[in-house]
Amino acid sequence: MYDFAIIWDWTAFSVRWLHVITAMAWIGASFYFIALDLMLKPSDTLPAGASGEEWEVHGGGFYHTIKYMVAPSQMPAHLTWHKWQSYSTWLSGAALLMIMYWVGGEIFLLDPTKADLSLFQGILISGGSLTIGWLAYDQMCKSKLSDHPTFLMLLLFAILVVMSWGYNQIFTGRAALLHLGAFTATIMTANVFFQIMPNQRIVVQDLKEGRTPDAKYGKIAKVRSTHNNYLTLPVVFLMLSNHYPLAFGTQYAWIIASLIFLTGVTIRHYFNTMHKTGKGPHWTWAVTVLLMIVIAWLSSVRPTVTLEEAEARPLTAYEQKFASAEGFDTAYDIVRGNCSMCHAREPFWEGVRWAPKHVYLETTGDIARQAEQIYLQAGLTHAMPPPNAISTMTPENREHIIAWVQAARATD
Repeated sequence: MYDFAIIWDWTAFSVRWLHVITAMAWIGASFYFIALDLMLKPSDTLPAGASGEEWEVHGGGFYHTIKYMVAPSQMPAHLTWHKWQSYSTWLSGAALLMIMYWVGGEIFLLDPTKADLSLFQGILISGGSLTIGWLAYDQMCKSKLSDHPTFLMLLLFAILVVMSWGYNQIFTGRAALLHLGAFTATIMTANVFFQIMPNQRIVVQDLKEGRTPDAKYGKIAKVRSTHNNYLTLPVVFLMLSNHYPLAFGTQYAWIIASLIFLTGVTIRHYFNTMHKTGKGPHWTWAVTVLLMIVIAWLSSVRPTVTLEEAEARPLTAYEQKFASAEGFDTAYDIVRGNCSMCHAREPFWEGVRWAPKHVYLETTGDIARQAEQIYLQAGLTHAMPPPNAISTMTPENREHIIAWVQAARATD
């Protein structure tokens, strides 16, 4: 029988690949239209109802784009809708979150040193929390606060800071930042699904039925699209953060995530201004660099849980299954002898200052908790230890790791 772990890992890889592809399509289209909108210029030759035009050259051809502030005088024969990119990105991201952080929740989602939660409770918080931001944000946008766009953005930032702190109190650092990204991306896709697209459909229906569309629908869609523009770069950072323990492996991860949203504003402000005026404000880069220096400093803080505290922590039911399985003692010695020089709270391998991926392999709980990953990385494959590492990992050692994990699985 083909090993389920291999199938599941390739499933996760495939869904991640799909998510990256659709995200590139969504972000690319979003950035292009924001830039295009800002570059539009008035002209005496524009047709009635048009507010600006832009000439572009790309790929050996010239493109002439005209924007109608509300709508053209009649419905065009062909109309392209830009919606699948957003929906596909969110759906593939949600699927990836379920694969990695729900099915693999004992390893990647829950942190028993922060909160004593069952996997079911963690999944409920994970899924349920994603809707909170959209509901609060949507109500704010529909209130009189919409007349004060800067104050509205500050309130949204405050919500993101609170959620960043909250996630970091119960989830692993890796899961906390990823969930904050998913939380923000849910707001962005909900903007498209519940506001931008419905308002555009109203305008199209008015055109089809010979009515003059109301300009307010376009304005609403424009506001939400602008908000999405400023949220995009922080979401990309948060989605990439799970590859970099420096971002999530500190008690200040929630502050790092919060500051990243400010860098998203400064970077996008530069490009938006440049597209509109031809010259961007260079002070934004100075602020961005300063913020990144603060982030780098915060990332240097060591984990607060010491080795002694980790050893004293009772094993979870998931960890106990692997720790009590036949062959664990030998597997423990193999992993400790080949992996813990890097995967330690205080690594002693030259050049390694933080455990790769923030994965610790020192205590019984550490090794039992990471059993499935050890199985894939050092059992079925030769990914670990790295080829240039001095280790005693033999083919027999790898076979023993495989046998140990399979023995634990057999107890289910």
